Amino acid sequence: MKRYLSAAAILLGSTTLVQAEGELQLFNWGDYTNPELISKFEAETGIKVTITDYDSNDTALAKIEAGGHGFDLVVPSASYVQIYVEKGLVQELDLSKLANHGNIAPEWLDVDYDPGRKYSVPWQWGSTGVAVNKTAYDGDYNTSAIFMDPPEELVGKVNVTPEMNDVMSLALFYVGGEPCTEDTEVLKKVRDALLEAKPKWLSMDYGMTEKMAANDVMASVYWNGAIFRARLANPDVVYGYPKEGYPLWMDQVLLLSDAQNVEEAYTFLDFLMVPENAALISAYARYANGISGSEAFMPEDMKTAPEIVVPEEFAAAGHFLPACSPKAQEYYTAIWTELQK
Repeated sequence: MKRYLSAAAILLGSTTLVQAEGELQLFNWGDYTNPELISKFEAETGIKVTITDYDSNDTALAKIEAGGHGFDLVVPSASYVQIYVEKGLVQELDLSKLANHGNIAPEWLDVDYDPGRKYSVPWQWGSTGVAVNKTAYDGDYNTSAIFMDPPEELVGKVNVTPEMNDVMSLALFYVGGEPCTEDTEVLKKVRDALLEAKPKWLSMDYGMTEKMAANDVMASVYWNGAIFRARLANPDVVYGYPKEGYPLWMDQVLLLSDAQNVEEAYTFLDFLMVPENAALISAYARYANGISGSEAFMPEDMKTAPEIVVPEEFAAAGHFLPACSPKAQEYYTAIWTELQK
């Protein structure tokens, strides 16, 4: 990206961002980083940011584990944080270098996957549900039956995003189980149901913001913010919250153990926790964030969007996913591998 330099350090929140001649390597989900956010950071700090995209938590983890990647920061989902920590892939944060750490909203500060926020800074949070084009189907779309047992109108028109933990969790909720179960009887139900449903799907792919907006796909398992963006381009697209249960998630920014640009990384992490900057992240990808005070800077259409404001009747069906045990992960992988054939 084009590099901009400001004439002096700029005071943001409680932190002065000092001019620097450095660089930063960010490893993040595709189409998830606001270019305006990066331009602003570069202008205020003189630090050049390079972004490399990935399409799944597993892809990112495998790349980091392989080493030699050159990245400083990675943005995994909550259920992967402890995996990174236990594998020694990330370093504990020096909170004395993060003056804006206190801007993290109280409900996101002492989280199960990172008590006290010792390793992570919030990026965005949301849900995984189902999207439907109303011109193809006008029935109940607040159910995982959309992909687990597609109605006749949607057979051959459904996409399932290839994100194993999300899909497995939705399927487990649908059959009456719980995520990360080691109950082989329940897992067999999930396996059989998924294998029976797959011939009725169109694809297992990403890029649904564009494809649903263009009427190329009529239904999909996908993320709320991406479907919000699809609806803005195509009012026939609606987002459903499966009443059987659906995953909630929060993506976090972690500092890698082998980061080469550590001070630049700290500058970026602190920058993300300024409310106005957190709102820039949300304004682009259309997900909520975990920073107090950012609401005042959010786009007006996010304050009432049905993809962001969960209907009260479906709120209790949302669940943050735990980190699965190695045995549960083994079962998941076996089912997922068979589903990919």
